[in-house]
Amino acid sequence: MEKKVRTMISLYMIISGIVILLMMIFGLLMLLEQGKMISIGQDVFYKVMTAHGTFMVGVAAFAASAIMWYFLRQYVNLSFPVFVSHFILFLIGALITFISIFTFDFAGAWTFLYPLPAMSAGMWGKAGACLYLLGMLIIGIGFLLFYLDSARAIIQKYGSLGNGLGWPQILGKAKGYGPPPAVVASTMVSIVNIISLTAGAIVLVMSLINLFQPSIKIDPLLAKNLIYAFGHMFANSVIYMGVIAVYEILPKYTNRPWKSYKIFLIAWNMSTFFTIIIYPHHLLMDFVMPKWMLIIGQVFSYLNGLPVLVVTAFGALMIVYRSGIKWDMASSFIFLSMFGWVSGVVPAIADATIAINHVMHNTKWVPGHFHMYMGLGAVSMLFGFMYYLVNNERRAVGNIDILSFWVYMIFFFGLCGTFLFSGKVSVPRRWAVHFPEWVPYDRMGAVFAVCLIAAVATFVYRFASSLIRVPVKKEIGSDPYA
Repeated sequence: MEKKVRTMISLYMIISGIVILLMMIFGLLMLLEQGKMISIGQDVFYKVMTAHGTFMVGVAAFAASAIMWYFLRQYVNLSFPVFVSHFILFLIGALITFISIFTFDFAGAWTFLYPLPAMSAGMWGKAGACLYLLGMLIIGIGFLLFYLDSARAIIQKYGSLGNGLGWPQILGKAKGYGPPPAVVASTMVSIVNIISLTAGAIVLVMSLINLFQPSIKIDPLLAKNLIYAFGHMFANSVIYMGVIAVYEILPKYTNRPWKSYKIFLIAWNMSTFFTIIIYPHHLLMDFVMPKWMLIIGQVFSYLNGLPVLVVTAFGALMIVYRSGIKWDMASSFIFLSMFGWVSGVVPAIADATIAINHVMHNTKWVPGHFHMYMGLGAVSMLFGFMYYLVNNERRAVGNIDILSFWVYMIFFFGLCGTFLFSGKVSVPRRWAVHFPEWVPYDRMGAVFAVCLIAAVATFVYRFASSLIRVPVKKEIGSDPYA
């Protein structure tokens, strides 16, 4: 069984690493087009943009789900066949989605806002829209099965999802610490994503019906709410799954346990609730939205950015402080992810302010904060887990690894900086053609992107080549398959 687990986890991560690298190349192509350094054409640009947004978030969630499954299975009885089914459904759905974009020309962005799939002004046909919606639906079914199985296993072990979130400890009905942090985080993600994927499935099915039977219409505002409820919760869950690696790996390196104390449990419960209700901060520019929903989106966005982030970042600092931790590629990436998470939340909270949002939301400020949050936060967790899997500390870390790490960190901040500065001067996002005064930012971003791609190629290559020689000897912070 352990060999099967090792094989599946490795497949999850190597496929994720390759796709992340490919999507970064797609991002570079967009910057080169906007910077007038190449000419791929506007039609190709929007197809590349659709693929970049769809697959980057999708594959990051795919990899993070492998992290969650790997560590959660140490505490509850998860189904291996469901894990394999999730893998197969993701690949099938991703292939269909890829074909819809690059063979049938769908270029409606990941948001597939109704009625855009059915009203493309001739840019794509019914087949392209159908395949895109169907591919996304299949991917969503795979994820939904995964989270339902996780919730089942948690309920089986702890009695309820409330117990998995530590309610007995919070309410004083049980003494001591709550469930392990990996269980708490997995419970939160399972609750949030069962809701988000249900919302996404509803709007996907409704859009498919409308595509073939136009007389059956959807309220556009309802459709947009469902799409962004799904998108917000699903994208945010990536870092909430990835942070399980922080909770599990840092204690192994420091020989200090990470306990679920009451404040930690309260923070995760708060984020469970806030993550579900704050999606209207994506709709602050929609004046037809009920005002009370926009106020909730703003106010609770401030609160949501703090509880889990604060207890996790503070906990990471405390567990490392004077621990004598051995800094290698895995521990460095895990620690970097905390810094990336904190940094990315700051411009995100600013954008959730209605007065700022009205000016900044449709600019590159949003890709700036999201790339920082995802790239330096969530994706750093993924790379840290990959190095942990191959037990890189057992080998001498080469200069190329160390150099690539620093290039990744410094140049990713540089890339995000070009996006944020572009937003500051009102450069719009999702535009293929830029005015001359915007071009320097695009060209600077392209330079940073080239260096980032080289660094990520190194990480993926090191992971792939190391899979052949996974060490057997057990050490602290190593041998994750033992």
